[in-house]
Amino acid sequence: MLQILGAGCPRCEMLANNVEAAAKSLDLDCRIEKIADVNRITSMGVLITPAFAIDGEVRVAGKIPSVEEIRDMIEDEGVEAE
Repeated sequence: MLQILGAGCPRCEMLANNVEAAAKSLDLDCRIEKIADVNRITSMGVLITPAFAIDGEVRVAGKIPSVEEIRDMIEDEGVEAE
């Protein structure tokens, strides 16, 4: 599962768009969860949003990785369609 952590600000939406584009470029039909609950975000160790996680493991926080960077992270993790 791919996860976007953030309250829905423009930067969070940009990250969400990049994650969706990366998944689409890999022809990956998987769940993308948007987490806006501050308590849940901080419990995952994130203090600066937006953040991107794969299966609950935070990969990036406080910046917006490119579509290519996200695609590489997804491939490295071996994420498969749900």
